[in-house]
Amino acid sequence: MTLSVDEVRHIAKLARLELADGELAATQAKLNGIFGLIEEMQAVNTDGVEPMSHPQELAQRLRDDTVSETDRRAAYQAVAPQTEDGLYLVPKVIE
Repeated sequence: MTLSVDEVRHIAKLARLELADGELAATQAKLNGIFGLIEEMQAVNTDGVEPMSHPQELAQRLRDDTVSETDRRAAYQAVAPQTEDGLYLVPKVIE
């Protein structure tokens, strides 16, 4: 897929970018290069390839899941305008 100069101008307008006439040709070449790379990647046969979450084999370092703060819900709700059953009540803002 290749883009014309008019299409690049339209894309720039949609993206609210102001491109001078001299920049249109360079931007067109860059966008066409990107589309060329996408076409190359889509042409690769990926049947049987398992998706990866990360390109490297990394293990997550996780901390112990322990409580580090005291329960202050009662103190926070004491200053709230309205609460019910441990929940904050807020006025309806959308009709």
